[in-house]
Amino acid sequence: MRTRNLARKGFTLIEILIVVVILGILAAIVIPQFTDASDQANVASMKSQLQTLRSQIELFRVQDPVGYAAWDPLTAAAGTEWDPLIAGDYLQNAPRNPITGTSTVVAAAAAGEGWVWRDKDGAGASILFNIFGVDEVGAEFDETR
Repeated sequence: MRTRNLARKGFTLIEILIVVVILGILAAIVIPQFTDASDQANVASMKSQLQTLRSQIELFRVQDPVGYAAWDPLTAAAGTEWDPLIAGDYLQNAPRNPITGTSTVVAAAAAGEGWVWRDKDGAGASILFNIFGVDEVGAEFDETR
């Protein structure tokens, strides 16, 4: 009787394999949801950043029209694109694109860039929303996501 009780104290190989298979199935279900959550957070952060940037640029344009007219982020030296807005307390620091992780400003969207700046539309008229983000594939960020 004592020998039988000693033999039943551990788990069998089949029981351990069943637990491992169940854990594997649960991990296969849960892990893709975490990667989607990260992408969704980056998209939400990009939308929020664009709203903030656009409102601060508009405030800069209204409060300091001379400074705004002189500011061209496309011709500024690398790393100084945002200096007039930082110096005027419109931004605390250069905004980093939450998707690409950079704060560069370019005229046309490209992979690895942060922001796209257009001061004029194709006809030469000023446009209301002139700052756009760059997404993970190097295209202009589509806010309807």
